[in-house]
Amino acid sequence: MWTSGRMSNAKSWLGLGMSLYFWGLMDLTTTVLSGTPTPPGEIEVLLSDKPQSHLRTKRSWVWNQFFVLEEYTGTDPLYVGKLHSDMDRGDGSIKYILSGEGAGIVFTIDDTTGDIHAIQRLDREERAQYTLRAQALDRRTGRPMEPESEFIIKIQDINDNEPKFPDGPYVATVPEMSPVGTSVIQVTATDADDPTYGNSARVVYSILQGQPYFSVDSKTGVIRTALMNMDREAKEYYEVIIQAKDMGGQLGGLAGTTTVNVTLLDVNDNPPRFPQKHYQMSVLESAPVSSTVGRVFAKDLDEGINAEMKYTIVDGDGADAFDINTDPNFQVGIITVKKPLSFESKKSYTLKVEGANPHLEMRFLNLGPFQDTTTVHISVEDVDEPPVFEPGFYFVEAPEDVAIGTTIQIISAKDPDVTNNSIRYSIDRSSDPGRFFYVDITTGALMTARPLDREEFSWHNITVLAMEMNNPSQVGSVSVTIKVLDVNDNAPEFPRFYEAFVCENAKAGQLVQTVSAVDQDDPHGGQHFYYSLAPEAANNPNFTVRDNQDNTARILTRRSGFRQQEQSVFYLPILITDSGQPVLSSTGTLTIQVCSCDDSGHVLSCSPEAYMLPVSLSRGALIAILACIFVLLVLVLLILSMRRHRKQPYIIDDEENIHENIVRYDDEGGGEEDTEAFDIAAMWNPREAQAGGAPKTRQDMLPEIESLSRYVPQTCAVNSTVHSYVLAKLYEADMDLWAPPFDSLQTYMFEGDGSVAGSLSSLQSATSDSEQSFDFLTDWGPRFRKLAELYGASEGPAPLW
Repeated sequence: MWTSGRMSNAKSWLGLGMSLYFWGLMDLTTTVLSGTPTPPGEIEVLLSDKPQSHLRTKRSWVWNQFFVLEEYTGTDPLYVGKLHSDMDRGDGSIKYILSGEGAGIVFTIDDTTGDIHAIQRLDREERAQYTLRAQALDRRTGRPMEPESEFIIKIQDINDNEPKFPDGPYVATVPEMSPVGTSVIQVTATDADDPTYGNSARVVYSILQGQPYFSVDSKTGVIRTALMNMDREAKEYYEVIIQAKDMGGQLGGLAGTTTVNVTLLDVNDNPPRFPQKHYQMSVLESAPVSSTVGRVFAKDLDEGINAEMKYTIVDGDGADAFDINTDPNFQVGIITVKKPLSFESKKSYTLKVEGANPHLEMRFLNLGPFQDTTTVHISVEDVDEPPVFEPGFYFVEAPEDVAIGTTIQIISAKDPDVTNNSIRYSIDRSSDPGRFFYVDITTGALMTARPLDREEFSWHNITVLAMEMNNPSQVGSVSVTIKVLDVNDNAPEFPRFYEAFVCENAKAGQLVQTVSAVDQDDPHGGQHFYYSLAPEAANNPNFTVRDNQDNTARILTRRSGFRQQEQSVFYLPILITDSGQPVLSSTGTLTIQVCSCDDSGHVLSCSPEAYMLPVSLSRGALIAILACIFVLLVLVLLILSMRRHRKQPYIIDDEENIHENIVRYDDEGGGEEDTEAFDIAAMWNPREAQAGGAPKTRQDMLPEIESLSRYVPQTCAVNSTVHSYVLAKLYEADMDLWAPPFDSLQTYMFEGDGSVAGSLSSLQSATSDSEQSFDFLTDWGPRFRKLAELYGASEGPAPLW
């Protein structure tokens, strides 16, 4: 049977070995039938290989567990225990073999004596026990002498591991001013030693650094506040060192430490306070609305939401002129302009500003009040401002037949500064490109400079400028809207050319055409036209006009029996009259052509040629007619050739020196002699101008109307009669193309090679009138209207009605 031995004295575990042998007898039936495994630490029964029924056999008891201390540091192998078989006679015939976990690597066995040794350092924290198997063999034959036996080697713990904090270092927060005992954080230390053996793994917590602010529970590791009224504003960060010691904190135990970084969280325990009780600021009176004047700041030692501030104006005479807003980033109060300022109206303002915390904590209200006030003095600085118009917009109505030079509105502006500088008025010419208006430079009287035509421009939107005389850079402006009122100055007329036809077989009273009219005027009561035959056709025997009373009229036949051979076309003049004041009328002509129709009234032919030529006209007659036409053409060519020969002496000879023909004009252009031909004094007195019979002036370029007032004395500028006369004369000079060039302000740019009109000289002109075409004169505008009429084609005789 197997026996085992182990160390019996705890103080002599290392280096000493002792075998404990146990013998005993056991009832075989009890051992086999019970089936209960032997608990650890008790003996184990090893049965023989020979089965014997109902026999009581003597068996050996063997110790099946070995204990060995960890962390052995000696030089010799550590003795663990001894295995021995009853069949071993001590002669070396038995060979012991060890197998299982760690066999041959961690543990070895003497194959002769059965002694087991540990050849490596054992660490219970790495492995707590090993399971091995032992076998006894006959050294000579190799046969097993005993059944294979399994046993356990347990590693016994010693206190070789200090407590450790796996989650350290720690970061914790706690609100400032927290009561004593407020939990901050719990720390936990672990010990790798065996908690079931002694006190090696029993940990006790203590605080090494952090008193008197914090404390730690020795058993749980919970850290709590230990001091009242901990103020974040005084100290915000704390470093607490916690120690964990095993062996229940006894002397000789191992210890580990960790750091806990504690931050105090802010609470609203500090009221805001203004560092200044008086602020002095200044702002220009020209500062726009919402512009910044200055900033105020109420200091709050708290942070975040506890330091948020709300600024308001609670008193002062500037509450309606200024406003204050809070900058959310810097918690400052920004004072801005609420409405336009005026140095002339008020030079200074006083504001009482309050800064308060919007978020309060009830338990700290006794530390308040959580608001503070300060006084802000704001001075308004004067700036040179442009003139201001009163009112800021003008709406003017003027009839379109208003006379040139009539004052239609007085534009008024003033300098808002204390100096009250003089103001000069003008018109922004970009708003009045047609130069229909003129404003007096000193009085602001707005006058017409050209005739107004509602049908051309019914609205005028001009800008009047006001400039300080001492500071031309200061310019104010105002918009003036002028509505041109309608007057009845346009006669009604046909909207298009009317052409109708009448059948030869038409009967009296038959409808020929329905006509309507248009009028460019726009009377308040609407348009109403009246139609009748023109006076020269009042007794027309062929046609009549019936007014439909709806601005249209019907043309009816008065008789029947129209014939193309007698008259193929009728021209019927129709008088159209409007209902305006004064009444205007015009005559429109309706062309009526006689056509041959079938019985249903459908037109067959409106050409009278078939009735003009006899059917029996011969070929010889046609040849004679063509010969006559050819002779007439030859005669016309001869006449034209003779006219060219008569004009030949006026052509300049190529060999003649053209520079010898010099014509001198003393009346033309600028110069001293030109002033003798015109008395400018006549412009100031209308009666003298009419009595003297001064020649009409001419001006090809439109004058700079706004600059004329510089030549007018101040005593005359207020005389509207003079203004009207001057403006009328200027307009007359613009429109009259026949006035001699006596105006000393005249510029000439409408003839010559560089002009659009080209040269108007008779030199190098064509030799024959027939070669000239003057149709282009109609494209040159109103200045050449009369010239176009003189050289234009004359109209033929008026058509018959």
